[in-house]
Amino acid sequence: MSEALPQVFKRHVFMCLTQRPPGHPHGSCGAAGNAKLFELMKARLEVLGLGGDIGLTSTGCLGFCAAQPLMVVYPEGVWYRPRTPEDVEEIVTTHLREGQIVERLAMVLTR
Repeated sequence: MSEALPQVFKRHVFMCLTQRPPGHPHGSCGAAGNAKLFELMKARLEVLGLGGDIGLTSTGCLGFCAAQPLMVVYPEGVWYRPRTPEDVEEIVTTHLREGQIVERLAMVLTR
């Protein structure tokens, strides 16, 4: 297939909601509070009328458990580690609405 397919969303956010048992050596984004942050982001996108432009999907493990809680925004491929409702608000307004990466929250991940 040589032609690029049209994008469904302007940006797509994937947030890990993996929930592992307490004491698991990898921990879990769910236990680190990502479920509440996911719901907050979902509500903010709705309030701001961005639901048609921004996809929001809960995922299983994204593979970088030591950095939890995690989310990644495509098509830019920017990884974030939001910890507070204020972090989510900044990502929504600055990156998802205005298109500017939130440098203080962006991560560089290596395997």
